[in-house]
Amino acid sequence: MGLDIHYLDNKVVINNIKNFNIKQICECGQCFRWKKEKENNYIGVAYGRVIEVLQEDDTVTIYNASEEDFKNIWIKYFDLERDYSKIKDILSQDEILKVALEYGYGIRILNQDPFELVISYIISARNSIPVISKTINNICEAYGKKLDYKGKIYYAFPTIEELSKASVEEIKNLGGSFRSKYIVDTTNKIYMCNLAKEKKLDESKEIIEELLEKYDLEKIKNMSDNDCHKALQEFKGIGAKVSDCIMLFSMQKYSAFPVDIWVKRAMIHFYGANDTSLNKIRVFAREKFGELSGFAQQYLFYYAREKGIKF
Repeated sequence: MGLDIHYLDNKVVINNIKNFNIKQICECGQCFRWKKEKENNYIGVAYGRVIEVLQEDDTVTIYNASEEDFKNIWIKYFDLERDYSKIKDILSQDEILKVALEYGYGIRILNQDPFELVISYIISARNSIPVISKTINNICEAYGKKLDYKGKIYYAFPTIEELSKASVEEIKNLGGSFRSKYIVDTTNKIYMCNLAKEKKLDESKEIIEELLEKYDLEKIKNMSDNDCHKALQEFKGIGAKVSDCIMLFSMQKYSAFPVDIWVKRAMIHFYGANDTSLNKIRVFAREKFGELSGFAQQYLFYYAREKGIKF
């Protein structure tokens, strides 16, 4: 891995880290549960744990993290085993993309929990980031486990079983609005699928087969990129863009290219993509960037939003 790692009392210190900027990672549109404490200092909740990350130049300290958790969770979560220099070398051959790449030099794609991302990105549809974050936090406070850090209470994202107890009305009251019925339906389908896998579901053979065929997140994650993209859209509330987000940020499908307004602006501004459907821009980008499309998307999104690019 080539990292200079030191395990101290409930913290991990990484020296001489390259291609890592905690601000860019937390503010490039891929996650909703990280909060800025001060410059280059963020606290986030993931995988049932709360951690604090402080970056000072090329030294990153992860607080509230054991050696075991770092090796089992945070190395993969922060994608620390990937050589981003190689990715940049390939993408920077595109002189246009090179500008965005150098600007967002420290972006890494997080490997987040698939169920959390499915629900979070259903919430994200036609919503602003502050509202998305607030709704997710409301749901976590209502159904997730309490986590204590520095005398403050945080909440884990609820497990599938915990969230399966929520009603549509309850989710609406927490800010889910019209998406509430999608959140409840999707959670229940995944929960029932898991019960079916454990042979704990008392339903007909046909229902069990449909659940196992359509709603097994682990199975979907292991599909080819194109099949994964289609399969996720079997869940209510998930369209092409949301499917791409879930694939890219939790299922390691790096040909995914989510297109929102900022990415659309960037593709039109830089590449002369026609001001047309988001799907056509998605296809255009995937043909251009191939298996590295997801990385290109993150650099373009961050650059376009930070620079306020217009059509």
